[in-house]
Amino acid sequence: MVSPILFTILFFVILILSSAIKILREYERGVVFRLGRLIGAKGPGLIFLIPLVDRMVRVSLRTIVMDVPPQDIITKDNVSLKVNAVVYFRVVQAEKAIVEVEDYLNATSQLSQTTLRSVLGQSQLDELLAERDKINRELQKIIDHQTEPWGIKVSNVEIKHVDLPPEMQRAMARQAEAERERRAKIIHAEGEFQASQRLKEAAEIIEDHPVAVQLRFLQTLSEVASEKNSTTIFPIPIELIKPFLKKKKDK
Repeated sequence: MVSPILFTILFFVILILSSAIKILREYERGVVFRLGRLIGAKGPGLIFLIPLVDRMVRVSLRTIVMDVPPQDIITKDNVSLKVNAVVYFRVVQAEKAIVEVEDYLNATSQLSQTTLRSVLGQSQLDELLAERDKINRELQKIIDHQTEPWGIKVSNVEIKHVDLPPEMQRAMARQAEAERERRAKIIHAEGEFQASQRLKEAAEIIEDHPVAVQLRFLQTLSEVASEKNSTTIFPIPIELIKPFLKKKKDK
């Protein structure tokens, strides 16, 4: 039988070895401190630490998707909004992410919120709605620059939702309706103008070529005759009755 003392020693040996051997995945790095002094980032793979001397902090290098909670914004043209966003970033230097800032996740979140309020507060509502890609790039550039000392790379920032006040939504709906009516009137006016142009051209052709009237008359008779009507009225050209009218006038 194994004596209790030997069993206790074996237990402590296993405990020490388990604390000395660490396995890091491909997307992980381990920031190692020895007696409080930074040694560096290690991994991935099998890592050996000195028990009771070394301490390791795991850091994930995968892209983190962080939601920025809705922020109360007052735009440059004094419109109150609620805007939220999403930030895509990852750690590129594990040592800086641990040493340079206490909590890089919370720090990035707070920085994203203040930057969102600052940038949108300098923009007008029309710019926010029409030039969202431009504002997204500006947000990404600012946040990436400010988080660079922390070993963080911000790859993208996207404004998710812009919550307009109800009265502003109604005003924009009225404006959109007025714009649609304006475009419809313009299209109708252009159609009337083109039709008048065609009528003018047709009148000029008839004036220069009187025989065109006769051709149009014959075409009209053909169209009327092709229809299945019980009664058909044939118009008489004025040229045919002019001699009779003249004779009656002479009498």
